[in-house]
Amino acid sequence: MIRDIVIYPDKKLKEKSKEVEEFNEELHQLLDDMYETMVAKNGVGLAAIQVAVALRVLIINIPQEDNDGAQPKENTLEVINPVFLEMDGSTKFQEGCLSVPGYYEDVNRYKSIKLKYQDRYGKEHIIEDDDFLAIALQHEIDHLDGKVFIEKLSIIKRKKFEKEWKKKQKK
Repeated sequence: MIRDIVIYPDKKLKEKSKEVEEFNEELHQLLDDMYETMVAKNGVGLAAIQVAVALRVLIINIPQEDNDGAQPKENTLEVINPVFLEMDGSTKFQEGCLSVPGYYEDVNRYKSIKLKYQDRYGKEHIIEDDDFLAIALQHEIDHLDGKVFIEKLSIIKRKKFEKEWKKKQKK
């Protein structure tokens, strides 16, 4: 089922997500719905809070360049209760967000990360990355902590964004 995306400046996006304690059918349905929603909205990642569910759940599915940008469901990384173990270096990457549609800006992030998380069955995993996946994970985990990528912009860029965003919302 495709769910509605929470759009900035909705206060729900400021909410800190709670740990998942039950790895049950309800969680599996949420993950399946998140995948359908993300693909329908042409996203690469989605945090549960973006569909108004305040749980520490996110998904990422990086489009396959060699397959016309396909995002097969089996390639979806389902991350539950993520915890950063290591973060190192720095990089700048142009980011966008389904909750801030049509806006893209360069954001500073850690270059490489090591992350512990659980899958839909509660099994623990560790993942390391120093590429686009590292950026996407940081972006989505920010959502779980009640932050949106525009909060990482300089004051000048942030004020410019707020002004443009208000104009856009009135249209």
